[in-house]
Amino acid sequence: RRRKRAHKGSENVKRKSARAGRSSVNRAGGSHSKRRHVEAVTLFEVITMGRSAMQAVIDDWVEAYVTDRDSSLLDLISFFIQCSGCKVVTAEMCQSKEDSDVMSKMVEELDEVASLQYKKFLAFPWILTVTWPMDTESVEYPLTQSGPYGRWFHSEFCEFVSVLVAQCQRSIIFDGYLMNTLISLLTELSDSYVRAFRHTCTLAMKLLSSLVGVALSLSVGIENSQKLYKVQKTKTMRQKSTPQLERVQKKITELQEKRVEIESMMDIIFKGVFLKRYDVLPEIRSICVEELGLWMKLYSSVFLNDSYLKYMGWMMNDKQIPDVRLKCVLGLQGLYGDPLLLPKLDLFTSRFKERMISMTLDKDNEVAVQTMKLLVLISTSDDVLSPEDYKQLLQFVYSSQRPLAATAGELLFSLHKHVVYLVDSLWDCAGALLKDWATLTSILLQDPSSHVLVASVRQASEGPVLPGRSGAKKAMSAREKKIQSDDCVKLTEHFLVVLPKLLSKVAEMGAVLDLHSGPAVLEAAARSYLSLCAEETTWCSMARAARDSLVQTWVDQLTVLLEDSLKGDCFSADEEKTEEILLVLKKLRAFHCHNLSQWSLFELLSPLLSAESSQGGAPPEVLMEVLQCLCYFILWSLNTSGEALTSRKSVAQRLQLRLFCERSHRCLSHSDHGVRQQAFLGVCDVLTAHSYQLHVWDPTSFGPLLYTPSPKLQRALLTFVCTQVFVGPDCDGQSRVSENSEVEKLEDLHKRRNLLAAFCKLIVHGVLEMSMAAEVFMYYMKYYNDFGDIIKETMYRTRQIDKIESSRTLVLCLQQQLFVRLKKEQESGGRAHPGVQTFTSIKELARRFALTFGDLVKFRECVVVIHNGIEFVFQEFSQTPETPTPLYLSYLTILSEFSSKLLKPDKKTFSYLQRHTAEHIIDLREECWQPLIYYRASLLAAAEVEDAVSYVSSDRKPHLPNR
Repeated sequence: RRRKRAHKGSENVKRKSARAGRSSVNRAGGSHSKRRHVEAVTLFEVITMGRSAMQAVIDDWVEAYVTDRDSSLLDLISFFIQCSGCKVVTAEMCQSKEDSDVMSKMVEELDEVASLQYKKFLAFPWILTVTWPMDTESVEYPLTQSGPYGRWFHSEFCEFVSVLVAQCQRSIIFDGYLMNTLISLLTELSDSYVRAFRHTCTLAMKLLSSLVGVALSLSVGIENSQKLYKVQKTKTMRQKSTPQLERVQKKITELQEKRVEIESMMDIIFKGVFLKRYDVLPEIRSICVEELGLWMKLYSSVFLNDSYLKYMGWMMNDKQIPDVRLKCVLGLQGLYGDPLLLPKLDLFTSRFKERMISMTLDKDNEVAVQTMKLLVLISTSDDVLSPEDYKQLLQFVYSSQRPLAATAGELLFSLHKHVVYLVDSLWDCAGALLKDWATLTSILLQDPSSHVLVASVRQASEGPVLPGRSGAKKAMSAREKKIQSDDCVKLTEHFLVVLPKLLSKVAEMGAVLDLHSGPAVLEAAARSYLSLCAEETTWCSMARAARDSLVQTWVDQLTVLLEDSLKGDCFSADEEKTEEILLVLKKLRAFHCHNLSQWSLFELLSPLLSAESSQGGAPPEVLMEVLQCLCYFILWSLNTSGEALTSRKSVAQRLQLRLFCERSHRCLSHSDHGVRQQAFLGVCDVLTAHSYQLHVWDPTSFGPLLYTPSPKLQRALLTFVCTQVFVGPDCDGQSRVSENSEVEKLEDLHKRRNLLAAFCKLIVHGVLEMSMAAEVFMYYMKYYNDFGDIIKETMYRTRQIDKIESSRTLVLCLQQQLFVRLKKEQESGGRAHPGVQTFTSIKELARRFALTFGDLVKFRECVVVIHNGIEFVFQEFSQTPETPTPLYLSYLTILSEFSSKLLKPDKKTFSYLQRHTAEHIIDLREECWQPLIYYRASLLAAAEVEDAVSYVSSDRKPHLPNR
């Protein structure tokens, strides 16, 4: 192939190698000046030589441009082409853009041997022939090369553009030729379908950033000249120099004209490059928005207005990569951080405030953190963030990501019940206040419910390691360790003095509980006693005596109240006494973290459950408290794995467990939903604890007696789950959820998830038969969003216990589904249609079950067990004219979903089919047998499907009329 010889001057200083090459290298590196022969470098090669070399070579290029601007301009054009990973192979001069021969030369050629494309395009006054690979999208170019080289080239390219503009700003930049040609080139490249051209010319928007610097310099010059003009003008007539005033005025005019020209160039670049590129590739959008933020900050008089700000707002919604959103937020931080620019941002703030607040929930952690920092800056302005906005942002001080929580701590100083997370959030910005131990102790002495002191002590002594919160440093620096050590010393010295005063508050706690019985106060008191009664403390005996005295007082009060209110099976307390009973029960229940077995609460409270079913039974709120108290009592009783258990204790345990389960069973049919729910949870908890007790008990010693729930109770538990958990939002007859309250809906869902989890624990721990899980598994698809994770985890746990029995449970689930479906169709008056396309929901459920068998070798036996369902299809089947096919033939369609999980040797399940179908007439043309054909085809490889069809046909036997 013939190639035109490249233009002589297409390489920078090769045209003037002796002078330009030597001078540039001499200025760039001293030792090289002693060489006699210095190899010339191109503009592209000088990128590797640092800023000083760039300045030297660009100075030489400027000198060459003054002498021969067309050839020098070709060198600069070649530089941008080479930065795109391409090469200029020929360059021809043209006299005019309207030359009739120009268009005839715009041809493309392909070199398939070298896998290159040759394209000619006009960069007036040059017609360039440029080459690049055919596969333009997969080939790397300098800006996209991986590793440090790509990042280094990016910064050096930007540096080159900055140096070029800086060196030309006082001379040739205003000649009306250089910038026009360069801007035309970049605009044309930005329209190219070659990604390398688009990417490189977009990065050349650094040219606009450099022009902003020139415009700023001109603005400073104009401002200084105007000041000088005012000074000259205020002088007396004698001192005035008219020629000097004219020179200053002329200079101002020249500078203003130059600034207008620079602003015109910036406008052309923005419209020709930015507007075409800001919405194409994410990497290019990221460059665009980063530069836009810089322009608005540096040259706000031109760029900081709604015409440009709208692009920042739009690109905050970028969905492809988080870097675009991050660059938007960082750019806005620079704007909102300057008080002088805030008045120009009012409209933008009102328009995009909601979007900025929503970005604190961004899936990228860095975007969320930087957005919160932006909102901190915005909050310095009055009335920008409303109380609703602050309320929405309040939650982030408890975020699981510590950087986000710490940033939110700078914005929000409100207290919340999760004090340890709040203290961790405020530690960086308010550490001195939170370590004022004297003040915090005095507050605690006045208000025992204050937890800030405890959280601050923990933060100072242990550091910011909180459950569920990530992002903190894994290892502390030497300085941080020293601060922590000093804080611990100060804490010790302080509490040695004030601890006796704090301990004296324990004696007053009983009086506090007599006056205040709110849940928070009761819980705080119970936990305080628990800490004080710990065996490793020196004051535990005093604390235990105070606790026991308090509990004994409550038990005595309850005994007296029940003697008057509970006679036989009749609960006859009036409203006032009922409130007193309820109050004592709440206090006892709040102390569930303490072992109250010594007070024989079971014998005291269990009669209340018997009174429930008789006339005048206990109110629902009393029954709920009783059920919880008895549940906790039995759990403490079962928690004796490390103690000596006599036969008498074992029998008493089993009797209490049986009585509680039987009476809770009766409560499952109570009219109040809360009572039913508490009875269900109580039974599940105690049965799970009993299973664990049996599991951990030492077999060499006398152990607890086994209690197995009755079949009626097991069926009642299963019925409760199916009717109370798997209900739609509109079909729950006793729903506590109002349609318009999302919070209540979430709370109701949380309760139902707890109920399902409690039931599934009984299956996993072997309390209930594994087959009872079949009725739970059938809801896997229908309620996947609400309970899919719980049901899936139950599948995995049961499979670990007994994978064969677990597989039989899945089979039972699918067969029950099919039976229910067929029963519905029969009740509707028609026979079930056995076609392949029916039972879509059951097939989808089977497909989801099949996906849980990941390791085919490990679960080989399980899959084989499932395919043994063939026997279920043909059991007790006798072919007659009235029943030409088995009733459950459609089950084969469902079974085919598991065929892909069979290993090749196991696909010989074919023999089962042969045995079961050999005696029956099977006609492929009859639609009723399609499930069988569908299943057989699923067992074979694609190449064997045709053989399967012929195999089925050969199995036919003549129909016997007397059969």
